[in-house]
Amino acid sequence: MDFVTVMTAFNPADAQLARSRLEAAAFHPFVANEDAALSMDGYGITVGGILFRVPETEAADAKEFLDAP
Repeated sequence: MDFVTVMTAFNPADAQLARSRLEAAAFHPFVANEDAALSMDGYGITVGGILFRVPETEAADAKEFLDAP
């Protein structure tokens, strides 16, 4: 199964919110680099960011869902 990156977060709080939203909407996210995040004064520092990947078959719908207000 191929995974596609649908979002990159640099703030651990934003990453947790995005994961929760995706899971609540029945998507199957795989989160990469989450343990590499270092939070300082509310800002996350990661190399390349926290990557949210979903199966290729869910990618278009997940991107649309994350972009919705």
